[in-house]
Amino acid sequence: MNIQHKAHPWHGIQTGDEAPSVVTAFIEIVPSDTVKYEVDKSSGYLKIDRPQKFSSTVPTLYGFIPQTFCAEKIAEFAALKSGKTVAKGDGDPLDICVLSERSVTHGNIILQAIPIGGFRLLDKGEADDKIIAVMKGDEFYRQWNDVSDCPQSYIDRLKHYFLTYKNLPDEISACEITNVYGREEAHEVIRRSIEDYKNHYGG
Repeated sequence: MNIQHKAHPWHGIQTGDEAPSVVTAFIEIVPSDTVKYEVDKSSGYLKIDRPQKFSSTVPTLYGFIPQTFCAEKIAEFAALKSGKTVAKGDGDPLDICVLSERSVTHGNIILQAIPIGGFRLLDKGEADDKIIAVMKGDEFYRQWNDVSDCPQSYIDRLKHYFLTYKNLPDEISACEITNVYGREEAHEVIRRSIEDYKNHYGG
């Protein structure tokens, strides 16, 4: 009997032949989720990480790029571009926010995404970049080729979420966004995260 095994979302799915211009994204959570799901690294199944704090809901489809890792190369680049001391990457795959006009009702899916920029986020001094992308083929968002095409209000909404989603109302955020960067820099971040993955997990 031929038994098919589900591929591990992080290690068993390809980044994509056209990376970094077009990448595969594994979506963990969607805007309607009231809890934060994330992939359990050992099993590959989605697990509940924590309830979303108060009214915080993720503004976009949110997940990670398979076969990427935030380690030395990502930390080195974050330090170079931010002028801050960055001890290390956060030890997770590279996060990605995917914009789409259409409603996607659940996570645990893969899709093709076109990176247009990103945030350089430091979480307690660790590099935790967030790539911003549009869903490939999306009729509305495909007109955005670079983060500079996005309205500032949209960028502010994303920034607010990532600066506050872990905190209670009176807590001071341990996160800092040092830069908002465009498509070319996002491509370099993706390339470095692929290098970090290969260095730590082979390739």
